[in-house]
Amino acid sequence: MSPPLDLPADLPADLPADPPAYVEVGPTDGPPVLFLHGIGGGKACFAGPAEALAASGLRCLCWDMPGYGDSPPLPGRPGMTALAGAAGALLDHLGLPGVHLVGHSIGGMIALELLAQQPGRVLSLVLYAAPPAFGGRDPEVARGFLADRLAPLEAGQGMAELADSLVPGMVGPSADPAGVATAVSTMSGVPEAGYRMALGALDGFDRRPLLDHITVPTLVIGGGCDPNTPRSTLARLAARIPGARLKVIERAGHLAHLEHPDAFTEALVDFLAPSPVPTPSRQP
Repeated sequence: MSPPLDLPADLPADLPADPPAYVEVGPTDGPPVLFLHGIGGGKACFAGPAEALAASGLRCLCWDMPGYGDSPPLPGRPGMTALAGAAGALLDHLGLPGVHLVGHSIGGMIALELLAQQPGRVLSLVLYAAPPAFGGRDPEVARGFLADRLAPLEAGQGMAELADSLVPGMVGPSADPAGVATAVSTMSGVPEAGYRMALGALDGFDRRPLLDHITVPTLVIGGGCDPNTPRSTLARLAARIPGARLKVIERAGHLAHLEHPDAFTEALVDFLAPSPVPTPSRQP
């Protein structure tokens, strides 16, 4: 692994005294897995996969991103570096020197940023519907995405109306109706300030230069009908990371863990549970 790359100067001088909120399932001495949710998620959205991995002996931790759920917000206008720093602070709070990361969408970006900041701390990586750069090579794509995501709020709607309008366009043609309802309910409960913060943190994110230097086991996974992270993006990402595995869940959109929960969980268990990397001892 190469040394950490240069980091943008958005890390706040002081993180909140309290670490991000999280829920935990599985044996406390099992290999730790940290789930990092997407912009419309929260600490409860990976309950199914977490329980399946816990049954295989892994310790699963699901956080609320800063400004979401029960987690305090970060000061100022935090970027991806600050969010990754908050994830590292949670690991410090838990006394975990290393962790397996499962990051969905912006959660995958945070996972890449944490890998860049603290490469020895990441035991393996699951990049789920998570591009390595926001907007790719076309700034118009980034601007259009942000405009679409903010338009309902700028029109005076709340998060519930935003969720009702956005979620149907994020899922594939055969999504589990119960999963779609969960996605709408979860996104409806996201604080507007936290949602706006997360969108702002996307601006300028680009960890493509890191990809060729990743040496930890990596799974790239996503839906075959994802409008945000299409299969071509997933394939290019997997091809850039040495030894990465690629799993495309057919007919799933951006929320495969809710649309096709069995297929998603099976892929995650197959990657993490057969021979998980032991938690290393903390170095003096």
